[in-house]
Amino acid sequence: MDKGHEKEAFVTVKIKAATAQKFRIFCKNNAASQSMSLHQMIQFFEINGIAPADNLGDSIAKLEGKINKRTNAIIAIIKDIEKNQTKPTTAMLLSLFEEKVKQEKPTLVEKKFAKVQTDKEFIEVTVPKIRYERLEYNMKSVKKDFIYVLDNVKVVKSSFGKGYLKLELTESELVKFRRSINNY
Repeated sequence: MDKGHEKEAFVTVKIKAATAQKFRIFCKNNAASQSMSLHQMIQFFEINGIAPADNLGDSIAKLEGKINKRTNAIIAIIKDIEKNQTKPTTAMLLSLFEEKVKQEKPTLVEKKFAKVQTDKEFIEVTVPKIRYERLEYNMKSVKKDFIYVLDNVKVVKSSFGKGYLKLELTESELVKFRRSINNY
């Protein structure tokens, strides 16, 4: 029984025998009753605004391939726009995160008004909070690593000549320290 249509009466529809046979096979293959299959077909045509006689042209698979190509082209266009045309937006976002926006220097500067910077003047630089916290964290980890290395340095006194310092680290520890230093 079809859900929601249990109390409805059956009505006959006149169709050719060959068409009826094809329709019955179609319904068996789709595991639906004949009434529900016909109902779903009508809904499909109504929802998509097409008539059964309309030619869709390409198959659905070909249309899907074309849609994928167009989608990829649109994505490429959007990425290009993000790279080349959103510089003012990027500048505003950077200023929101307290980063100074690089300002272009004027091309013509009169020499009599040009200011010579001395060593005594200091340039104030603002650093975003996130970058500052990251730098602090990196500094703490470098400090911890350096203390570990210093703790593993031993003084060896030689009976002949000067004494020397011996670093008691494994090769893997040394590689780890080199990698961490290169990452900073």
